[in-house]
Amino acid sequence: MPRAKAPRTARLGAVHYRIEAGNLHGHLFKVCMTVAEPVPDQVLRLPVWIPGSYLLREFAKHLQNLSCRQGGKRLVVAQLDKASWQARCRPGVPLEVEYEVYAFDASVRTAWLDAQRGFFNGTSLCLQVPEAAELPHTMSIPPLAGTHDWQLATGLEPVDTDAAGFGLYRADDYDTLVDCPVEMGPFWSGGFEVFGVPHRMVVAGAPPSFDGEQLLTDTRAICETEMRFWHGEANNRSQKESAPRNKDELQGPIPFKNYIFMLAMVHDGYGGLEHKNSTALIANRKDLPRSTLAPTTHKQPEGYTTLLGLISHEYFHTWNVKRLRPAELAAYDYSRENYTRLLWFFEGFTSYYDDLLLRRAKRIDNATYLKLLTKTINQVQQTPGRLVQSVAQSSFDAWVKYYRQDENTANATVSYYTKGALVGLCLDLTLRAEGRTTLDAVMRGLWKRCEGGPMAEADLLAVLQELGGRSFAGELARWVHSTKELPVAELLEQHGVQVNREPDQIAQQLGLRVKESGGVFIHQVLRGGAAEKAGFAAGDEWISVQTAGEPAAWRMQTLDDLTLYTGKAKKLGALVARDKRLMTLNLTLPAATQAVRLSARDAAAVNRWLDDAT
Repeated sequence: MPRAKAPRTARLGAVHYRIEAGNLHGHLFKVCMTVAEPVPDQVLRLPVWIPGSYLLREFAKHLQNLSCRQGGKRLVVAQLDKASWQARCRPGVPLEVEYEVYAFDASVRTAWLDAQRGFFNGTSLCLQVPEAAELPHTMSIPPLAGTHDWQLATGLEPVDTDAAGFGLYRADDYDTLVDCPVEMGPFWSGGFEVFGVPHRMVVAGAPPSFDGEQLLTDTRAICETEMRFWHGEANNRSQKESAPRNKDELQGPIPFKNYIFMLAMVHDGYGGLEHKNSTALIANRKDLPRSTLAPTTHKQPEGYTTLLGLISHEYFHTWNVKRLRPAELAAYDYSRENYTRLLWFFEGFTSYYDDLLLRRAKRIDNATYLKLLTKTINQVQQTPGRLVQSVAQSSFDAWVKYYRQDENTANATVSYYTKGALVGLCLDLTLRAEGRTTLDAVMRGLWKRCEGGPMAEADLLAVLQELGGRSFAGELARWVHSTKELPVAELLEQHGVQVNREPDQIAQQLGLRVKESGGVFIHQVLRGGAAEKAGFAAGDEWISVQTAGEPAAWRMQTLDDLTLYTGKAKKLGALVARDKRLMTLNLTLPAATQAVRLSARDAAAVNRWLDDAT
């Protein structure tokens, strides 16, 4: 997309950063930072976390060779703590700071640099000047010598940039600066408009079979659907002939001037991180749409739906968490944990809508949607921790539990993503059954009430009371703040969905989660299951199984071998290796447990819900 250039004499911000890809093979960014008006003994701080990913990631561990100068003279720099430094400077004279950052994390949360690609979040590279945090910041990124095919993409406002995107950018404040990641390299790029708003997709690491036009077509449909969701009429005109067709017909201003999807394709990876006018995504290369498919099939990879769901999820966050956000996160403190009990709403409800809006965008059909919902229901039901931890407590504990999973995680915690999505489902179906409103209208009502800004649980209850005609405090107390089971099945059946039961997979029946790679290795033992009663432990290798009366044991290669070698026997001897010791555990096979499988019983009722034909 063409960008208007500003004069090269444009004034730099109160804090300016020059970011150079200093050493591609050494994976080092070089940062030259200028503080225009430092205070005496200026303190500089690097964030310890990045908003949207609730874990202290200690970005300072990758910062090295920090030095400061003022008036050409080198200054004494003292490190105050793990992520803060103090320069012994005087006021009134620009402070120049130089340092390097090691960048070799391919995730969406930090920074990466090699000869094929560069990427970074400002939280990993940009020291903060506390006194200037709310003043304008600028960043210049010069083109790299010898990389003539490299381009640059970012959500930052361009000031003076070349055709490839390298040059000077600005931000209103530090928060905005670090909320705009930067992608560099010989990436594929395409664009489209949604209600007059330019959108750009950049894809790094795509294989030759990549069908960019298909990805743009599907992404545009998702963006149109979600923009209509947030800015359509209260009755959701998006599904009707009178749906908004231009920006002027939408309700309220669109909260961004442009948007960029930054998609990095790798052999094995998945994730996304939301920003106010962009998102960083990572996915498996094999899941991209392919232009080399036979014309008669046009069947895209199965993982492509997962990729579209990720795009839908992160784009929905543009409204729900980046603007409408927990009151506790109204102002970020980058130096410590920022606690909230509302991630079940901001991540969970986003997870409810990501696949639902894929269906409304006509990217998947009813059967596929119900299959995806089935997976979510079973994930929650197969987690013993749902009876231990409420989803509100799960939100608060994200800093120490969700991002630090171990062999006991499934027994002690529940995901605010998956259970939060089911809370959203239950609330939506309850509202629809009562006939006064829908969760769609509630979300738009919250956007209006909170003016697209900080919200508390009390705001949700107030909008539910206003639109739903009664208090929903009881539902939130049971579904969010307790460990009581959710009424998922009965609510789905009220809306035309058949809730079928079928035998669980053998691992779930035993109460195990395993890794099968040249053998059967126990990853997790679920609370109260047959495997726990027999004495299995995480880390065991399950070597063989033997039934009573059999002269020899059978070697286990996969867990499916169990039914092959045991027949109708219920009591078994399981030989396991633990810390180089061999031991036999007495395992009693349980009665078959049941998993959920959803199907449409009343197609018209299902369509009324999925189409939001209210």
